[in-house]
Amino acid sequence: MAQPDTLTDTQPVRKSIRRLRWFENSFRQQVSKTCDETGIDLAIDDRKLAATFINWLRAFESHKPQHETDRQPFVGFAAGLMLRALIEHAPLGVRSKPDDVDDTNPAYFWPEGYVYVAYCLNMRSAVLEQDFHEDRKVAPELDEIRTWWSFKENVANDPALGIAFLDLFAGEKPDWTKPGVFRSRDVGPTALRFYERKTLTD
Repeated sequence: MAQPDTLTDTQPVRKSIRRLRWFENSFRQQVSKTCDETGIDLAIDDRKLAATFINWLRAFESHKPQHETDRQPFVGFAAGLMLRALIEHAPLGVRSKPDDVDDTNPAYFWPEGYVYVAYCLNMRSAVLEQDFHEDRKVAPELDEIRTWWSFKENVANDPALGIAFLDLFAGEKPDWTKPGVFRSRDVGPTALRFYERKTLTD
């Protein structure tokens, strides 16, 4: 999956991504690179893209953990929140695809979803590399069409499952039961139950 050029910026991605203009620019770069690689013509709805960012930033701020030990695991969760927002607001549309494409390739099976996942995985990896020196990794499921069938079907009914699927694609253990709840490392079982109830009713 091609990476946006903005990932080479000197300012940390974790800070840059919280600016609307940077987000829009980096997402457009992801779309452009994916179109170049696949030959698919994708259209961006500017209004929906801005709504995606606003939705994500609000969710990011409301879930942002207080404990230092949660910073690293929260990176993946924040990327999942971005995928959820992209699925909910759907800022991409397909104008055309090349003739005789292989629809068992995830990029052609669901072009919009493929771009959303590519963008979120790239942002996730960039922050983990910059801040925690963690190597980039993806799971075999990223290329498996059966996984993408399940992904597309399930997030159509519940976009929050995009958080779990992004963990799966990134080679992490997904939380399929409550994917929209960030689980702090610094709370015990009793406190966690309270935290989950509070988050789900916010």
